[in-house]
Amino acid sequence: MRQFRIGGSLYGEEAPELQEIVAAAYERRERPLCMCRGDGLPMYIARMGGLYAIKRMPLSGGEHDPSCASYESPYEFSGLGALMGSAIQLDPQSGMAALKLDFSLSKIGRRAASTQSGPEADSVSGEARKLSLRGLLHYLWHEAELTIWTSLWAGKRHWWNVQWHLREAARQMIVKGRPLAETLYVPEAFRAEQKEAIEKRRAEALAPLASSGPGPRKLMIVVGEVKDFEAARVGQKLVIRHMPGFPFMVDEDLYRRLRTRFEREFSLWEADDRSHLMAIATFGLNPAGLAVIEEIAVMVVNENWIPYDSIQE
Repeated sequence: MRQFRIGGSLYGEEAPELQEIVAAAYERRERPLCMCRGDGLPMYIARMGGLYAIKRMPLSGGEHDPSCASYESPYEFSGLGALMGSAIQLDPQSGMAALKLDFSLSKIGRRAASTQSGPEADSVSGEARKLSLRGLLHYLWHEAELTIWTSLWAGKRHWWNVQWHLREAARQMIVKGRPLAETLYVPEAFRAEQKEAIEKRRAEALAPLASSGPGPRKLMIVVGEVKDFEAARVGQKLVIRHMPGFPFMVDEDLYRRLRTRFEREFSLWEADDRSHLMAIATFGLNPAGLAVIEEIAVMVVNENWIPYDSIQE
């Protein structure tokens, strides 16, 4: 069982008073220390409604003791190792990760050629290492700790839980000096009885896209579960779960290239009713207020939201 040092005292993770202690530390902006090794490793506190969770700092899983629940194989052993110091720059003081992206969050004129269309689109070469759109989805999933699973979570990992962890992970990331959370939209779990309130919060979150000032149009990033692609009069409509009545327009050429580039992911998703197809996309609003996809990538996850790449996995 993990122990944390908070305010000079030690607390087990099952201590009945821990929530109260952590809430006070959250207000003080104090970082708890996980005592699995030496003098302790700094953690951060995330709030979910009235509950508080102690989470590991970005990419610090390899520093924890292998017996600790916060342990994960060092990033040097994964594809993240090649991106550290270039696409991903960690500030050891704040624990924030500054990201360099290889896709645009603004638009001038027609859509640029997609960087996701070729077979090597997700690879990294040369000195200009940056995160692809799909690479960002993988990094978000990793830092949200959604790649970890124990049997204790069976039946407890629902979309509201996934959404919260993704949002919290984004709050630890910076893009061009601003929190990624300001640019990222992850739909909240939809409930019919709260439809008006949910739609109001969505409109507030997407309000920056509606500005019609001079210069490039701003884009945002959406991460959500694909419910379906439906034929439209022109192109396709991407329907995201938990966003009823809010389709994303995809032109036919982009949809064709998406199906070609991610043929494996679509095949796995279509073959298993329990799996989920996750989409990450940049989008803006056209003059009519419709959401239009500019660039898109997908990732398939199993019924417990764990990514996989093959039937064998």
